[in-house]
Amino acid sequence: MAPTETDHLPTAHEASPEDIRIVEALRAGDEDTFRDLVASYHASLIRVALMYVRTRAVAEEVVQDTWIGVLRSLPRFEGRSSLRTWIFRILANQARTRARREARSVPFSSLAGPDDGPAVDADRFLSADHPAFPGHWASAPQDWRAMPEERLLAGETRDRVLAAIEALPPAQRTVITLRDVEGWASEEVCDLLEISEGNQRVLLHRARSKVRQALEDYLDGRAA
Repeated sequence: MAPTETDHLPTAHEASPEDIRIVEALRAGDEDTFRDLVASYHASLIRVALMYVRTRAVAEEVVQDTWIGVLRSLPRFEGRSSLRTWIFRILANQARTRARREARSVPFSSLAGPDDGPAVDADRFLSADHPAFPGHWASAPQDWRAMPEERLLAGETRDRVLAAIEALPPAQRTVITLRDVEGWASEEVCDLLEISEGNQRVLLHRARSKVRQALEDYLDGRAA
C-alpha cells in the first residue's frame, strides 16, 4: 500500500517538521533562530522554573542554564518528543538540581498528597438522605456566561485567578499552569511530568474546580 500524507504526520510525542527545521538551523549556528526561540519560550520557562525554586532571580539563573543546556545538547536531539517538551525537560532537570541545593526538591508523584482534598466542598451538594435529589447541587456554580465580559477579563479578576492557582497544592498548581496558563496539551503534560493521563486529568479537574470556586466566591462578594 502506498504511504499517505497522514502516515508521515508526527504523533503528539514526536518532533514536528518545524521542530526539525529549527533544530537544524540551531545546529548550523543560526543566531536569529535562537533569538526567536528564546523570545517564544523564555517567559514560560521562568513561570515553570518558579514551581521549583524560591525566587525569580534564581529562576532566571535556571533558565539561563537551560538555554546553555539546550545548545550543548542539540547534537543529541533525536525528535522523539516535541522540541518544546525537550526544552522543558532540560529546564526541569536544571530546576530540580538547583532546588536540591535549597532542599526543596521532591518527586512529582509525591506532590499529590492528602492536602489535595476533594475538588469541591461537600457542603455544595445535597446530603445522601435528601428525599428528592441526593448528591445533587445544593448551591450550583454561577453561570459566568451571564456576566459582562469586561468584568471577567478585568485585571483584578485575573489577579484573583492567579492567586487561586498559586494557593493550590503543588501537583495541581503545576498541571493547571501547564494546561491553562501555558496552553499545553494533556499528552505534553503527561510526557513532561511522567504521569498517567488519568492522574493528569484528576489533578486538572481538582485544580480547575478550586480555582472556579475561588473566583465564584470573589464574584459573589463583588455582586453583594
